Amino acid sequence: MLARTDLRGSAPTLAELRRALPRGGTDVNAVLDTVEPVVHAVAERGADAALEYGERFDGVRPASVRVPAQAIADALTALDPAVADALRESIDRARKVHADQRRSTSRTQVVDGGVVSEKWIPVRRVGLYVPGGNAVYPSSVIMNVVPAQEAGVGSLVVASPPQKDFGGLPHPTILAACALLGVDEVWAVGGAQGVALLTYGGVDSDARVLDPVDLITGPGNIYVTAAKRLCRSVVGIDSEAGPTEIAILADDSADAAIIASDLISQAEHDVLAASVLVTDSEELADAVDVALDAQVAATKHRERVATALSGKQSGIVLVDDLDAGLAVVDAYAAEHLEIQTRDAATVADRVHNAGAIFVGPYAPVSLGDYCAGSNHVLPTSGSARFASGLSVQTFLKGVHVIDYDEAALREVADKVVTLADAEDLPGHGDAIKARFAGGVTR
Repeated sequence: MLARTDLRGSAPTLAELRRALPRGGTDVNAVLDTVEPVVHAVAERGADAALEYGERFDGVRPASVRVPAQAIADALTALDPAVADALRESIDRARKVHADQRRSTSRTQVVDGGVVSEKWIPVRRVGLYVPGGNAVYPSSVIMNVVPAQEAGVGSLVVASPPQKDFGGLPHPTILAACALLGVDEVWAVGGAQGVALLTYGGVDSDARVLDPVDLITGPGNIYVTAAKRLCRSVVGIDSEAGPTEIAILADDSADAAIIASDLISQAEHDVLAASVLVTDSEELADAVDVALDAQVAATKHRERVATALSGKQSGIVLVDDLDAGLAVVDAYAAEHLEIQTRDAATVADRVHNAGAIFVGPYAPVSLGDYCAGSNHVLPTSGSARFASGLSVQTFLKGVHVIDYDEAALREVADKVVTLADAEDLPGHGDAIKARFAGGVTR
């Protein structure tokens, strides 16, 4: 089921590794021409255009974009108590982790009378996108809302596609999660039109104003990603998320059945999901293949899983040893990386590139998806080489505050004028000299 890439006996360069490793992804450029008219229409006509496109793509047109407060409250009342309890536990754990990410103001005394501080200001208003599609994602509500709240964002809106089966409202479990988090502004709009409406705002069917946002976060399908790309000159975005990924670095101490179950857990997201095992044990690879055959046949979404596991984005990579395995996983830069080796914590400490690292057999990706306390909105498609997952920092702006008195400026004035002249920007120097009646020497 899983294709194999055998790197044993070779020493590939980083460039060769990136070419050799399983990789799928989506071609966002291929849908830009489809998405661009949607974005332009919503930019021009606001909610009316968004509702029209929603009716075309989702098969339902809600009475208004903004979900009534009573519908949000009713969703929580009707929620299975066990699901509500699990969501509360997920929220509590996420709050513990994200509260510790808060930033404090730094103050640097550069010279006497010259201070540079850096303060962290929350983004004023954010749009948090929660996808529909193959599954229901109340966990994504938590992962977006909690860090925004902990950052001190004063205004936030959750946008999620309207559901035909629920009268044009987002899925009730999504609404219930919003109620548990105290989110009272939810928009029944999804896809490219949802991203565009978050970006440009408008007036709702009931004449209420839909304020635009400053930042959009949250994953979505290729059309959502394309819309984020088109809108990012107007608003900030967290990332261009691709299909989900798991990589597992394992040696012969690992349990093949556990590895197979973890590969399946990500493959059930999407036919484009990537599941990759990197190991120095051919015996383990063989055992994982056997375990997959049995487990895939028994899993609920077997067709979707089988398609993902047999795709070009998934596979087993055989290496000579763990050092070579670490080079492979760093080149791959997985969204989720599990370490299932002897002394897994030490091995994990050597990893440079991963969205999140799961250490040992009792820290599966599924735990991180729901109740580890970590965030599951993570960089995909190799972008973990330079990007981080969603956090409190995502919703904060670092702003330098420069406070110099006359003596401190006078002390360095000559240097500023000299550098301005060196860059042929004499007006910069003149702005310094204008502050001193006697001028400054060159």
